[in-house]
Amino acid sequence: MPSTKGAKNTRNARNAKNTGNAKTRESATRTLLAAALLLGVVAGPAVLPATAATAASPTAPTHSASRTDPDLAAAMETAIAGLPSADATAALVRVGGSEGVWRGSSGVHDLTSGRAADPNARFRAGSVTKVFTAAVVLRLAAEGKVDLDRTARSYLPELVPASYGGVTVRQLLNHTHGIPAPDFPWTTVEGAYANRFRIHDPEEMVRSATAKKPEFAPGDAQHYLNIGYTVAGLIIERVTGDSYEDQVARHVLRPLGLRDTYFPGTDPRITGPHNHGYQRMTLDDGTTGLRDVTVWGVTDGWAAGDIVSTTADLERFTKALFRGRVVPRGPLLEEMFTVPEVDDFTTGKPADYAAGLARKVLGGREVWGKTGGRWGYNSAIASTRDGSRTLVYSVNSTDAKGSAMNKVAVNVMVAAYGMPSK
Repeated sequence: MPSTKGAKNTRNARNAKNTGNAKTRESATRTLLAAALLLGVVAGPAVLPATAATAASPTAPTHSASRTDPDLAAAMETAIAGLPSADATAALVRVGGSEGVWRGSSGVHDLTSGRAADPNARFRAGSVTKVFTAAVVLRLAAEGKVDLDRTARSYLPELVPASYGGVTVRQLLNHTHGIPAPDFPWTTVEGAYANRFRIHDPEEMVRSATAKKPEFAPGDAQHYLNIGYTVAGLIIERVTGDSYEDQVARHVLRPLGLRDTYFPGTDPRITGPHNHGYQRMTLDDGTTGLRDVTVWGVTDGWAAGDIVSTTADLERFTKALFRGRVVPRGPLLEEMFTVPEVDDFTTGKPADYAAGLARKVLGGREVWGKTGGRWGYNSAIASTRDGSRTLVYSVNSTDAKGSAMNKVAVNVMVAAYGMPSK
């Protein structure tokens, strides 16, 4: 079995390149943090008043499409109208499929200039990353390099302790593993902001999580957490002897021509064109306002949530995935549409998540997809199983990791598919 050492070295080399030099990475991070605190976030103003989101004049949605259903167009324009608002500063949307095509954007590139949002902008896609990770694991299973019924410990015996010895690869992907979340040195958004340049190591996150007691026996319940996908990313590296990022590029990005999708590593910036993200939080003077959070490290997400992409790339990926061009059609692709028959650990309701994708009933029909959230950015991919209607959006939410789904994002989802079924 290939060693993880080569993969880790590759990942470390890439991370070192992003920060200048591996030996000075920590120093460079401290320097970047100090500069950001002194000058404001380099991507824009560090602090904006609580009313800043409404200070810029709302921009009218712009759209272009070749096969637009008039009702769809009207619903979508209404869904993203009036931005920037208290909830979001920009929205980028693409609807595709045989039922009609619509592409539109609204809001602003940034609150300082007030210029229109770039519809082709890159953004942090958050947990949409999990769909890429699951797809690569399933591709490796098709190649005979991964067995979904084997335990994670059998692949990573030095990392996964005996107390989690029964957790299988399949359970990592469908969130039925019972491994709790790792500890992070913050509990509030303000604490997360103060630690936004901290670099997190995947192995250390796994050790932090597995040092605790299991939440439940493997396969007994479902709890949506990032940690299962952190372990899955390390398994990808173990069985290939390559970095997780290179394996996603080899199996997904390059074959599909996703040229605007990339993994930032330890670089906290978004390279290329992008719209700014903002987060409402308590400011230094005790008031509530918006901070520009465009520059924010994502190593805490890694294989569970660090990808940067565009709506065009994610639309291409979604269509290819559902057509069997990423994971081969058959039992392995069905893993992405097979929800385990267990209850959710926190709500007690029936589980929603399969391998990578989640199931929702909207407008009376099943819709499969995945949402994502990083500070300043909410995103989603979705499709009916037959691909008759696909949806991709990026919403620059001012509370992207809040307990409730962003209102603009909800409106976009409902405009595309209809109201959720009770």
